Formats: sequence, structure tokens, C-alpha cells
Amino acid sequence: MILDILKQTLGVALTAAPWLLLGLLAAGAVKALIPEAALQRWLGGSGLAATARAAVVGAPLPLCSCGAIPTALALHRGGAGRGPTTAFLIGTPGVGVDSLAISYALLGPLMAVARALGAIVTAITTGLLVGRTRARTDANDTIEDETDSCDRCCGTGDSCAAPPAPDHLAARLAAGQRYAFRDVLDDIRLWLVIGLLVAGALLALVPPATLAAWGSGLPAMLVMTVIGIPMYLCATAATPIAVGLIATGVSPGTVLVFLLAAPITSLATLGVFRRELGTPALSLYLAGIGVTTIALGLALDAGLARTGVDVTTQMGAAGELLPAWLEWTTLIVLVVLATPILRNPLAQLITRPTPGRD
Repeated sequence: MILDILKQTLGVALTAAPWLLLGLLAAGAVKALIPEAALQRWLGGSGLAATARAAVVGAPLPLCSCGAIPTALALHRGGAGRGPTTAFLIGTPGVGVDSLAISYALLGPLMAVARALGAIVTAITTGLLVGRTRARTDANDTIEDETDSCDRCCGTGDSCAAPPAPDHLAARLAAGQRYAFRDVLDDIRLWLVIGLLVAGALLALVPPATLAAWGSGLPAMLVMTVIGIPMYLCATAATPIAVGLIATGVSPGTVLVFLLAAPITSLATLGVFRRELGTPALSLYLAGIGVTTIALGLALDAGLARTGVDVTTQMGAAGELLPAWLEWTTLIVLVVLATPILRNPLAQLITRPTPGRD
């Protein structure tokens, strides 16, 4: 039984590794090339246009749900409206370039597109709802307090705060890659391993038809929403769990609800959001996420039923295009980079000055 779980887990990990590595490279580039000052300029103001910009701009950034807190608060206190701030806080952890890459690899192109569009739609809808509330006059909490909340959520504040931006492009790109492969990878590694093990266990132990009876429809989606909203689970780590759920009979729409609800918020985010924007805004925040994700899940299941498209035939299709040696190589590279005891000596060896050179 244990061997079956490990075999299934290894299979999912091999399929995901090249795309996760590619996604982290892209995440580092995004971090290096999009400075926070530019974000504040783009997201100033309020209304539909600013909210939509916040959702789209935040989507590719490589930040977790609590990692987005300091940036979102800085934007809000720097002039961004309540709606754009909320959209950024939802769109940023909802989907990123790393999670899109692994979604395409494990779930197929249709679910990857549905996930990206779903995160943006949820961000815009919820942002517009929260934007209708009035600003508080007693918001006295400091950004440092919220960073502390981020530290408690992520375990460390390293991946929550943006790294200093060097002046030269090469230096910025190098700093962005260090951020992606040190801070971001360190932040997601535990949850990614847990997600892979859960996926392996589901694939190995649960018969395909077991969850099909209750794995679709409004009740199942409500359960996914209630479970997903208070969780702290990054978008990348949620993906292998989604693979296991679909393979065991849960409908793609229900899985989409999980993929959207679990990464975009957490208990730490909820507490910070209430202190900054107030209880009425928090109520609309929760209502917007819950109603929108369930509506998107129902729409996806209805669309698949009408068109006859089978998502399971697309799962893992991208991995089949890659040779086995590439999958093994990238998995080994990721394991080394995600393990400090292996990564730190390697980094010191690379950066050690060559004898005889100035």
C-alpha cells in the first residue's frame, strides 16, 4: 500500500517538475521586472477599470495569500482604492506563473485556463463588492503589524516582503531568481510535498467511482468553499491535490472551487482584512469569494456536460511530451534547490572567488 502511494506520488512529481521549474524561473523574472512603485501607479484610484487592472496585474506575481498582505496594504495606504486593493489581494495568490505552469502540466489546458480566468473574475467581482463599502476612519494598524501576521502564516517573512531592487537589469534578474528559488520555493516546499502525497494517496487508494456520487453539484461545492477559504494552501501545492480529486470522481467544477477558494485567502488574511477595511467589507469579501467560485464551478460543469469535453483525457498530456531524462533531471534540481543542506554548499561553491583572479 505504501509503495503504491509512493509510486503514484513519484509519477505526479515527475510530471510536474519541469513545469514547476519553468514557472519558478518566470516568477523570478516577474519579481525582478515589475517594481512595487509601478504597481502603485497602475492601481491608484477606484472603480471597475482600477479593480480590473489590480486583478490582472496581481495574477502573475509569485506571492502566497499572506505574502500579498504587505504589498496590498502598501498599495491601499498609498492611494489605491478599496476595490483594487481587494482585487490585488485575491488575484495575486489565486494564480501565478508557477501555478499556471503546473496546472497546464497536471490538469491540462482547459483547467489551466479556467483557473486563470476564474481567479481574475473572482478578484474583480469581490473587489467591486468591497469597493462599495465606506472607508474606515480608525484604521491605526501599521504595516509592520501586518507583516508580523504574514510571518506567522508563512513561517518566515522572507518570501512575504519584496527583495531590494538593484539598479542594473542583470542584478535585478539575479535577485529575482534568488527570490524565486530560495524564498518562494522554501515557502511552498512543505505544502507541495503534502499536496503530492495527498494526490498519490488518492490515486492509489480511492476507487475512481467512490467520490463521483457526491463530488459534484452545489452541496459538494459548498463543502469545498467552507474547507478552502480558511486554509493556507498555495496555488501550486493545491494543484496535485486537484489531480487526485478529479481522478477519484470529483467533478472539474467542484475541483475548480477548491483551486480558487483554498489559495486566495487564509485565516491570517481574513484577520488583517477586517482590521484594515472593517467587518462589513470582510462580509462582502467572504460572500464575493464564496458565491463567485461556486457560480464558476457550476458554469464549468454545465459547459463540460453540454460540450462533452472530458478533462481527464487532458490531465498529464503536457508531461507526455517531455522525455523521462528531463523529468528526472528537473526533479533532482528542484529537490537540491529546495533542501538548504544541499543548496547552501552548492551556492557557496558557485559564488566562491576563483584563485588568482582579482
